[in-house]
Amino acid sequence: MNILLLGAGGREHAFAQKISKSAHCEKLFIAPGNPGTAQFGENITISVNDFEAIGAFCKAKNIQMLVVGPEDPLVNGIFDYFKSDIELSNIIVVGPSAAGAQLEGSKAFAKAFMERHGIPTAGYREFNKSNFEEGVSYLRNHSLPIVLKADGLAAGKGVVIAQTHEEALHTFEEMIQLSLFGKAGERVVVESFLTGVELSVFALTDGKKYVLLPDAKDYKRIGRGDTGPNTGGMGAVSPVPFADDVFMGKVIKQVVEPTIKGIAEEGLIYHGFVFFGLIKVEGEPFVIEYNCRMGDPETEVVLPRLTSDLVELFLAMAHGKLENSLIETDKRAAATVVLVSGGYPGDFEKGKVISGLDEATGVQTMAFHAGTMERKGSYYTNGGRVAAITSYGSTIQEAVSTSLTKIQSIHFDKMDFREDIGYEFLG
Repeated sequence: MNILLLGAGGREHAFAQKISKSAHCEKLFIAPGNPGTAQFGENITISVNDFEAIGAFCKAKNIQMLVVGPEDPLVNGIFDYFKSDIELSNIIVVGPSAAGAQLEGSKAFAKAFMERHGIPTAGYREFNKSNFEEGVSYLRNHSLPIVLKADGLAAGKGVVIAQTHEEALHTFEEMIQLSLFGKAGERVVVESFLTGVELSVFALTDGKKYVLLPDAKDYKRIGRGDTGPNTGGMGAVSPVPFADDVFMGKVIKQVVEPTIKGIAEEGLIYHGFVFFGLIKVEGEPFVIEYNCRMGDPETEVVLPRLTSDLVELFLAMAHGKLENSLIETDKRAAATVVLVSGGYPGDFEKGKVISGLDEATGVQTMAFHAGTMERKGSYYTNGGRVAAITSYGSTIQEAVSTSLTKIQSIHFDKMDFREDIGYEFLG
């Protein structure tokens, strides 16, 4: 079958590699893609939010499956767009409806959903301009630290953990009164801070049944030891050592099953991934956030460990046969280390020549392109997160070590990365 994949990051490079290996994939197109995805299919210069152009391309190329990588087109309703067009309605769309995507598109919606269905999460309140002064009073009396979240999509940067009341009040004012995150921050969710260790769990669902993919843990802060500002993700490991059968049993019973049941009970059309951002607090799982797609850079360790045919899983989802699907995984650990531009997640320069990226790929290692571009046979930086270097290993420590060794041969001006990915599990 002909398949169109939307997106341009490291996640989409990993998806392209996996999809291209499927017995069901005849031709793969990626819009807009990157130099890495071009190794596995044909890149098409179409924006992920240009639904009209995407639809026209699908009609022209007899596309039978659309796989949506990033969250924006899902929240903006690409599933609904396809299902409302008689010529596109038979195309399998891997991704939820706009209503289902609100689990990620609105923090307030997600928190209320969890509350309705008894899913463990931190206590919260939500505020906007109409009750701003009430929010100020609430923050002044809140225990520290305080978590402030922009309600809408903010490219992974709409969460601030304030260590002082002054910082919380300043951030609160910036979000609501000064439009720090634009419309995404017009409403702010204030949460209690939970202390524990985070992990990510991924389900593929048809809105009623589901299968779980390998779990992972990502590292969002820019600095060693999880210091400094949040980024889109500096690395990830899989599997998560503390996610044993006992803990995962709790995750399934207390989080995954109530979520899927809630989706069904509320009549949300959901054919795609649910990303559960979790934190383990005194042995119990709590939900930090939902995403309506696979995470990045977690995808770069999850898909390399998935040995099942991914397109076959998508077909099972589309035809209501997920309960018959078997998830098979590589028993090895996987770790990815993200190479970023100097200055990221703040201001950074693009257009730096990259050397050694192709040479990093080998039997144990894959170099996934993220923010790269190609000119006259050379790669250049084209974003904050430039590439994700993923390696296998018998342990997380071995996988991380292999990636770090490969990185020694990669270079671009002001290249930065974390050497301590997986640090909690290395000793």
